[in-house]
Amino acid sequence: MRDLTFELHHRSGELARIASALARQQVAIRGGTLLTFGPRLVARFIPSDLDAARRALDGADVRFEESEIMPVLLESRAGELAMLSTRLANAGVSVRAIYITGTNGRVLEVAVVPDNIARARRALE
Repeated sequence: MRDLTFELHHRSGELARIASALARQQVAIRGGTLLTFGPRLVARFIPSDLDAARRALDGADVRFEESEIMPVLLESRAGELAMLSTRLANAGVSVRAIYITGTNGRVLEVAVVPDNIARARRALE
């Protein structure tokens, strides 16, 4: 599974323009985030159809990066993120992003975007 990351311009309607381009290609968003950090407005999302999302963003003239993600199930309790991040760090894996993609009771599904997917998989086996 992969996610897409891109920077948006700070102007009214920019999110609507990009969301409409995705909708025209029938792309649904399975999970993601949009946040401002200083002057930057950055979006990360998991598309329902990666090829269609690529076409939509290319057609909207949006530069993007792709990353392989690793879905992980965590209990919704104190210490789970510490355990996950420690196991990854001990394996020499840096985390580029983590975001919630779903919940089921006290279980969270998170998308982990590591700098090295193979090492991350081994660390969490």
